[in-house]
Amino acid sequence: MNRIPRITAVEPCEDFRLKVIFTDGSVRLYDVRPLLELPAFRRLQDPDFFRQVRIEPGGYAVSWNDEADISEYELWRHGVPLSSREHAA
Repeated sequence: MNRIPRITAVEPCEDFRLKVIFTDGSVRLYDVRPLLELPAFRRLQDPDFFRQVRIEPGGYAVSWNDEADISEYELWRHGVPLSSREHAA
């Protein structure tokens, strides 16, 4: 099984999306909107709170608090790869 790269950077974007950069240099755009109705993620509907996203130690996830986190596997697997041009935008 191939190892999933770890997260090196995360940037909150418009429309509740995250731009995630991985240790292999790849960049993916992950749409958080489908999660916003789940109890653990409801607080993320507040744009100010959403922008407080941070990387967990080791790059294994991003999180906002003890309840709301998304693993590197989920971000990698379901994030949309961005081209070099899209990444620079």
